[in-house]
Amino acid sequence: MALLDPYEESLLAEALDFLREEFPGEVSRVRERFDCVRQLAEAINRFPRVEGVQRIGDMVRDERNLISVLEKTSPSSRLLHMPTRIVAARGLLVAKSHAFSLLPLLTSSHPELQASIRRVIFSIICVLMAEDVYISCLKEESFSQKKKDELSNDLFLLWNSGSDPRSSHYAPALEELWKARNSSPPSFGTMEGSSELIRISMDIEHTWQDFIVQRINHDQTRWALEEFLFGLSYEEITELRARLRRFGISAVSYQEVPSFLEGGPAYTKVVSNDPRAIYDFYVDRRDAAFMRKRTGARGPENTLEELYLKYHIALE
Repeated sequence: MALLDPYEESLLAEALDFLREEFPGEVSRVRERFDCVRQLAEAINRFPRVEGVQRIGDMVRDERNLISVLEKTSPSSRLLHMPTRIVAARGLLVAKSHAFSLLPLLTSSHPELQASIRRVIFSIICVLMAEDVYISCLKEESFSQKKKDELSNDLFLLWNSGSDPRSSHYAPALEELWKARNSSPPSFGTMEGSSELIRISMDIEHTWQDFIVQRINHDQTRWALEEFLFGLSYEEITELRARLRRFGISAVSYQEVPSFLEGGPAYTKVVSNDPRAIYDFYVDRRDAAFMRKRTGARGPENTLEELYLKYHIALE
């Protein structure tokens, strides 16, 4: 399992050169942090790879058995069902994100380098999201068996290497989606989201625009988009709309929203430039979507990121 790809190695080297000039006392701290992560990667490589057939006594485990188990468990309860290498690989991604997250704190006077480092951190978060999306895609009825076999192979590559071969195609689009969302706060006027949708669509490449044109009339896509835009659960959006109509209120500020909800908002508030909050917000929506799907409750059964990535994958 490789720790850094060539681009990440060159970026780290550039950051270390910068620190030698600006903060020489921090160079050893950064080196030590990445050395620890390298040692973790070396330890993970000693665990068995997850593809192929494994025999333990009379029990046989293979890729299909593993996929079948993961399809039946929720994303938040898979931990003890997953081989050690997979769990450890996710831990390595977290450790890697923490190591890179140290660098933006020290490179604020070099905005171009800082922006490149933040993109690496975001790409790591995309890899963490990709596992959920791939497992979900394996149950997608609209995908051919050939497509599912390709996704299964990519999933095992992700587990064995800690990298996602498809990320170069979708990560930039997702990053632009998040940048557009955070460029200005959501409006809680009519709660229809039209102004936010127009703003985001203008800022993102044509694949997003095609996705919106083709899927916006689908309830699942519209509901997932509203959760993403407003930072509220489907249930909270429904409640807030009803209260605005009941009291004849045409608009409320984001700060006023909690007063219209009982104990909300339920989802993590995304803090600008904090990749951890982006992932937390995704996990909140993912878990809520899984529970709706399991119980048959009304509302989005996938996150917007999942729907968008599935759209990307279907076009390949």
